[in-house]
Amino acid sequence: MRGEYDKRPADAVVLKFGSSVLRDPSDLPLVATEIYRRRRGGKKVVAVVSAFAGETDALIAEAASLGGARSRHAPRIIALGEERSAALLAIACENIGLDALVLDARTLMLGAGGPIDDAHPDIIDATLLEAALAARDVIIVPGFVALGATGEPVLLGRGGSDLTAVFLASALSLGETTLIKDVDGVYDRDPNADAGAALRYSDLSWGRAHLVAGKLLQPKAIDFAASHEVAIKVERLNAGAGTRVCAISAPPSKPARLAPMRVAVAGLGTIGEGAALRIAADTHDYRLAGALVRNAAKRRLDAFSAAVVADRAETLLATRPEAIVEALPDGAAGRALIRAALEKGISIITANKQAIAGEMAAFTKLAAQRGAQFRYSPSVGGGAPLIETAAQAASAGRITKIEAVLNGTVNFILTSLACGAPFAEAVRRAQIAGFAEPDPFADLSGADARAKIAILSFVAFGREIALDAIKVEALTADKAAGFAQAGGTVKQLATLVDRGGALSAQIRFSRVDDDPFFSGVEWEANALRAVTDDGRIFEARGKGAGRKPTVESILADLGDIRRAKLAGALPEAALVC
Repeated sequence: MRGEYDKRPADAVVLKFGSSVLRDPSDLPLVATEIYRRRRGGKKVVAVVSAFAGETDALIAEAASLGGARSRHAPRIIALGEERSAALLAIACENIGLDALVLDARTLMLGAGGPIDDAHPDIIDATLLEAALAARDVIIVPGFVALGATGEPVLLGRGGSDLTAVFLASALSLGETTLIKDVDGVYDRDPNADAGAALRYSDLSWGRAHLVAGKLLQPKAIDFAASHEVAIKVERLNAGAGTRVCAISAPPSKPARLAPMRVAVAGLGTIGEGAALRIAADTHDYRLAGALVRNAAKRRLDAFSAAVVADRAETLLATRPEAIVEALPDGAAGRALIRAALEKGISIITANKQAIAGEMAAFTKLAAQRGAQFRYSPSVGGGAPLIETAAQAASAGRITKIEAVLNGTVNFILTSLACGAPFAEAVRRAQIAGFAEPDPFADLSGADARAKIAILSFVAFGREIALDAIKVEALTADKAAGFAQAGGTVKQLATLVDRGGALSAQIRFSRVDDDPFFSGVEWEANALRAVTDDGRIFEARGKGAGRKPTVESILADLGDIRRAKLAGALPEAALVC
């Protein structure tokens, strides 16, 4: 997922993930989801990682077994824990469409002085880090490790990844870093031991943090933050509130808490099943209340055993979900379910562009009237933040033109054709990869892209262009043969233009050899470019098809609804203390 609209360091965030949330590799998808939601919100991300739980101790013991626990060579082996978690997190990010790069202490020229096992960072090539942020979605940095005066690895003391994160935030002049822990802030006592009486600080001074957060935050990191005026936010995964450690303190208070949100999933196909499995696994934030399927009697995975599996929309609605993930394969059925759910005040997250195209204004109004949320980012762009980019451009000025590659299946086929595959084989490969349906008509005819550009017109201009007013060019075997013969880079471009308030749109195939942005969009990727009347350009690209990227978009929308509810934007009746 690439965003060219936010290259300034001020649009970055430093997140640190310690061993309390990186217990083992199975936690990596949740961490990648946290990174994804920050990136989708317009932030470049520097992710500082610790080793997995217990791994540092194991490596220290291994060095000690040879009598080298304090050897100058010991940091080299101990640092392998952070190197491993950084590499695996990069793979997890790549799987969901994030463009990630691992930069270690040597590459960043991150230097430190002091003892080899308790050093303090004092220098870094910030220009290199800024340049990497400009080019990538995510920079992943192994924490806890720096280079000593001799150029060999040194360690920053126990909890040193906290210090790495604070130091990087200071180097980028961000003034704040966020440490993701297994608790949602700093409390006046252990919340796990005394949850009923524990009070959480919303603001905590650096000085007082030494007294109440010594086990949660590295003392050296607190001292560095105080001397360099870097605020430290302490949050939990998928949380909307926490503690800000800064110059001042406020009295602690009892935090509002949400019962796990009841969520239903309509449709257990490729996307719906992926979303349902992730929701069922996150028992802290969600409860899978039900699933809508064609055949309720079919044997399902154990993850669905506690959910009501229904073959009627009325039965699904009767499970009283607070939100429904709508991923039905049929546009008309999806449209009917969305309307029925919103009428009952149930929030909707939909990946079904055929269900909402032409109904954007009506559904948005109905959701507002019933106190629900209508979210649809997964319906356009899969895991690429196309909806968010168009909305950001619209908030910055008047958009005059949008160009976009909106169909990952067609783009996959076009890339296969460019690699020499015949048309039929290219379609077959897209089906095998899970990007094309058994009947690829909606993709090849342009109907899919047409629905998506109509949805984007509502996001960009507040009104939806009529579907029958959009000119569409289909992809046929003869046309594909012509592209192959002519050579060059061909893309299916959706174009939306505002000429004095009159909207026009078309879907056509264009040569983009001279356009580095679109010519670099390959395989299942999607991309969007929006231009405002003052000449500003907003661009984003990422994986536009596939189970994992689309599920990430669903989870991001679902998380937004949950956090809004926690913040009091939705009725407080569900709050439990």
